Amino acid sequence: MDMPWQDEGHEPLVDPVITVSATFEDGEEIAQARDLARDFLTSVQGDHGLPVSKRAMGMVQLVVSELVTNARKYAPGPCLLTLRVEDGAVQVSVWDSSTRLPLVLPADPTRVGQHGLEIVMAVCHTFAIEREPVGKRITVSIMLADDPGGDLAGRQVM
Repeated sequence: MDMPWQDEGHEPLVDPVITVSATFEDGEEIAQARDLARDFLTSVQGDHGLPVSKRAMGMVQLVVSELVTNARKYAPGPCLLTLRVEDGAVQVSVWDSSTRLPLVLPADPTRVGQHGLEIVMAVCHTFAIEREPVGKRITVSIMLADDPGGDLAGRQVM
């Protein structure tokens, strides 16, 4: 049976969106969040045939770890992690209950600690922080395939 977005004998007219979400309430679950990201991208590659570079696999796990750690450290209650693959990139979105926006500090190699968002912004294609009616959401995207030229000049901060 053809799906509504398909014509008989043709490829789908739109690529399916692949997504997974999970709620985390304890600091010990940060490792589980990284595992979820790894398992999700392994499925994206194995089950859906999309290329996922080793760099993307590592960077997504790093970003998930940093964002979930910050949410658990600075916001009361649970946080929600959503991973979504669309248009050759994975979007990592973390919602938490705090309305306080994180400080994005300038690079300072002499500072001890508080480099998490600095690292996240350095490895992502896009970065956005949005206030929501309850809490805030940080959403970043990471390209699934390596850029053959290694050029990250297309990075966008919103």
